[in-house]
Amino acid sequence: MSQTERLAKVIARRGVASRREAERLIEDGQVNVDGEVVYHPGTPVTGKEDIRVSGKPLPPPPRPVYYLLYKPRGTITSRKDPQGRKSVLDLVDHIPDRVEPVGRLDLDTEGALLLTNDGGLANALTHPRNEVPKRYIVKIWKEPDAKKLGRLRRGIHLEDGKTAPARLRVVERTDTGNCWVEVTVTEGRNRLVRRMFEAIGHPVSKLRRESFATLSVRGMERGDVRPLTGEELARIQDIAEGKPAAEAGHTFKYKKGFARPKGGRVKPLHKKKAARKPNSKGPRGGKQ
Repeated sequence: MSQTERLAKVIARRGVASRREAERLIEDGQVNVDGEVVYHPGTPVTGKEDIRVSGKPLPPPPRPVYYLLYKPRGTITSRKDPQGRKSVLDLVDHIPDRVEPVGRLDLDTEGALLLTNDGGLANALTHPRNEVPKRYIVKIWKEPDAKKLGRLRRGIHLEDGKTAPARLRVVERTDTGNCWVEVTVTEGRNRLVRRMFEAIGHPVSKLRRESFATLSVRGMERGDVRPLTGEELARIQDIAEGKPAAEAGHTFKYKKGFARPKGGRVKPLHKKKAARKPNSKGPRGGKQ
């Protein structure tokens, strides 16, 4: 059985209109599905129907594309914001494809954010059953003792339920007695990492997502965006199908005509922008 999506979402994905504009067109009776006028934006469709907007058939589905963005602090992951804050999608307006973020990073968190127009893959990577790993570097107030770290490793009770076990280790101590911790979680709850450390009395002052589903921002600068390599895509597709991250992508081989990135690094896609101000270094040379 084919997977269904909301009609307004399918129209928006085909590039005919934004999600909100698509909803308005449907409510105004401008959309036909298999010859019948549909008035509800949430009508489930597979995308294989004969869908027409103002009498014109939908264009074919766009080619699937996959990008990794190093999200800077101070940007939101929604397309539009009533408060006028900058969206991560403003940073990728030079990309010729319409993409959406996979999951969310809050305003004050930076790091790895996957962008794609592949709705099926996005849904699989955000579904709790697949336990997609998300690795963070966190600067917290003071260093927790072994007992507190043990609580996080076993799972800790929050207002929305107990967390899944987390992997973590202290990676650096500062002169002021604070510390940097590397933590890997497999859930996508709102502000999860911040709430975990607040629950043990060690609030977070800086938070960077180093990797999402094994996709790492190592070697990238804030605001950089780059396409995934074939090997990276194979890994996240395996993870989306439920394969453990440690086993994902092992069967991938570069095919003739598929360029292997030189030095193992893909060059970011840049647009013209002002020179960056120098930044201080975080643990292991990462930017903070």
